[in-house]
Amino acid sequence: MVDEKFVYMQAGAGFCKIEQDTGKIVWRTMKDKGGMYGSAFSSPVFATLGDKRQILVQSRAELAGVDISSGGVLWKQPIKAFRGMNILTPLPYKDGVYTSAYGGRSHFYGIKRESDAWKAIELWENKGQAYMCSPILYKDHVYLHLRNQRFACYNLKTGKEAWVSDKRFGKYMSLVRQGSQILGLDQNGMLYLINATPEKLDILDSKKVSSQETWAHLAVSGSQIAIRELKAIAVYDWKPSVIVP
Repeated sequence: MVDEKFVYMQAGAGFCKIEQDTGKIVWRTMKDKGGMYGSAFSSPVFATLGDKRQILVQSRAELAGVDISSGGVLWKQPIKAFRGMNILTPLPYKDGVYTSAYGGRSHFYGIKRESDAWKAIELWENKGQAYMCSPILYKDHVYLHLRNQRFACYNLKTGKEAWVSDKRFGKYMSLVRQGSQILGLDQNGMLYLINATPEKLDILDSKKVSSQETWAHLAVSGSQIAIRELKAIAVYDWKPSVIVP
């Protein structure tokens, strides 16, 4: 994750702020023991919570807000996951954060600041279990691919399930959104164009884009989509309600 002259990343058994020009480590925080059960899978993300811009960092064991200047941990919340497999990118929404754990549950935490003290308060939880897919936000709802390979939509205000698909997809799906449409590339090489609606799963179009497994995240530039498989890269146009090779 890049911001002006700095790179922020999970590395060296902790979360680091690094000068782009020199490679100098400005600070390292949220240190762990490293090795098999250390470091982290999840990507950090900037968020403004309680009127303060900060970095959301999810490690194998906890979710935290990190001060951009000092690296100090403003608040933290334990997140239980099977073998510490917290993989998805946490999703900021208003003054709260949504996350979902492999082998655990989905949670939404309100982040509050009282004087100089910060705290995370669980506002709701549900039985949804994510795996590797990072969620998509659209109009107060979250859309994501679950551990059981189904696609789901939850109301972020209440935590209630809007719908969970009967259809199963691949083991993994990367997602991007443009307006009210979501592109989803699953591990089986299927690319789906999905209408973001809490009414039902609404697949507008789909195409088989690879005969090999596709674990790389979709890359989008304007109306073009780049898809990388094991031995090739394909480019498609993304137009309203259709995917064009």
